[in-house]
Amino acid sequence: MSNRKVLLLSEGFGTGHTQAAHALAVHLRAADPRVVPKVLELGSFFHPALAPMAFALFRRTLIKQPKLYGAIYKHYYNKPFNRLARLAIHRLFYAQTAALLRDFQPDVIVSTHPFPSAVISRMKRNGLTIPLCTVITDYDAHSAWIQAETDSYLVPSQEVKNALIAKGVHHHQIEATGMPILPSFFRRPDKAAIRSRFALRAMPTVLIMGGGWGLLNEPHLLDAALEWSDHVQIILCLGSNTSTLRQLRAEPRMNHPNIRLLGYTNHIHQLMDVADLLITKPGGMTCTEAYTKGLPMLLSKPLPGQEEGNYAHFLSLGIAEQLQSEETIHRRFADLVSPIPSLYSYASTVQSSQANVNPVRCADAVLRLSHARSVHEPAPLFMHTSTR
Repeated sequence: MSNRKVLLLSEGFGTGHTQAAHALAVHLRAADPRVVPKVLELGSFFHPALAPMAFALFRRTLIKQPKLYGAIYKHYYNKPFNRLARLAIHRLFYAQTAALLRDFQPDVIVSTHPFPSAVISRMKRNGLTIPLCTVITDYDAHSAWIQAETDSYLVPSQEVKNALIAKGVHHHQIEATGMPILPSFFRRPDKAAIRSRFALRAMPTVLIMGGGWGLLNEPHLLDAALEWSDHVQIILCLGSNTSTLRQLRAEPRMNHPNIRLLGYTNHIHQLMDVADLLITKPGGMTCTEAYTKGLPMLLSKPLPGQEEGNYAHFLSLGIAEQLQSEETIHRRFADLVSPIPSLYSYASTVQSSQANVNPVRCADAVLRLSHARSVHEPAPLFMHTSTR
């Protein structure tokens, strides 16, 4: 059998979509060495000057005007992209995407963001014959994900599958596979080696994330956490938020042996291994990774939109608690340093979490779609083309 090419398309509105694409690529290669995956963010690849401005505008709107974003999200929650939006996306990406497909000749296209799904679906209406698999990367089922031309949906939970069915998607097209995350989140940790690598102490440890979106700008909550720095090791991971990282490094109180300030890192899985508690915003990817590690979470108030679905999902699993106030932090940090185990325990969750998260299912589903196409006589990529 010849190599099977899989094109994985994403967008840079947040990091979770592209992380899911890269994780799926890793699992595809592991499942079948003949698979050749290619991961691309459409906007960044085809419009490198325009994309950063669009992403920055999105972030600014989400953070500065969350109610506006939430109103738009909810208004279109049960509505697909309107004709004008579909046409704009089509004209912005059609020519370059068509050239990409002719050059790479993929056997399957996987989309981890609604925009690529819309682009490929429009091309399929114009005669594209490559199967399209959409991987939903949040625990919510917004109608923007739904396209009539999508051949298969891979969703993170049975609840999302049920929601898609309620929106009219046939149940045979949907598979609840779980979220695709990297194999490193399933490895057994060597905690002593990790602590040595990051110069960490063997003591109660809290990992604070979410800096990539500037969501650590709640001084009263950060102050409450830092009050415990003599007794609790605190790792603040700021992601790509370099300005906040510089500000915090300039603060004298951060010069403490139990405080670590980090920027972007590829070692989140190791930091989760040595942490006893994660404080983060309810992003679908980060929360799934923590759940896989059996790491308890305090989740900040969700921004209107997809974070609300993620938030509700992980609270329902019993591994997360709402971060309501300074009192929540003081209570949970006190539990960490107490010699008496708290009733608020997650010990039973650790073993069950990995059983419920199996990213290999995503790779298997994509390979089945690829195989289903290969058993038929190959068809041309396009029966006809159009820029309508």
